[in-house]
Amino acid sequence: MVAVPALDIADRLWSVLADVPDPEIPVVSVVDLGIVREVDADGGRVVITPTYTGCPATLVIERDIRSALDKAGFEGFRIETTLSPPWTTDWISEEGKRKLRAYGIAPPRPAGERQVECPQCGSTDTVEISRFGSTPCKALWRCRSCAEPFDLFKCH
Repeated sequence: MVAVPALDIADRLWSVLADVPDPEIPVVSVVDLGIVREVDADGGRVVITPTYTGCPATLVIERDIRSALDKAGFEGFRIETTLSPPWTTDWISEEGKRKLRAYGIAPPRPAGERQVECPQCGSTDTVEISRFGSTPCKALWRCRSCAEPFDLFKCH
């Protein structure tokens, strides 16, 4: 039997996890959102951080990751959830931000940026309608140019 290097195992794990969709925004994966914090091939664990404490999707995310790991032959790997440091929108990958925008959700703004770009038409003539959107991690906005409502992924 030939031993598989931990690096190859880690690459396979990341690949498996990149196919696990977020249950609330299925066009992005748990890797795209930065929920998967660490893959420890030697220690047999995957470390995740929910987008915020009390996120109702956390148990579904853990279940979906467990299912994906098991199907890929990684039954012995543990899933550890950590809240420290807390998840931040800075962990969303550029690919994740692109996927959010294409899905009609404005990605989080860079620090200090006040303008919100409409994911439908690109206008920055937008206004917040409600601090609460379709899920707790999003706010509801409206574009004054195209009149379309859209969610903005909240920065934190």
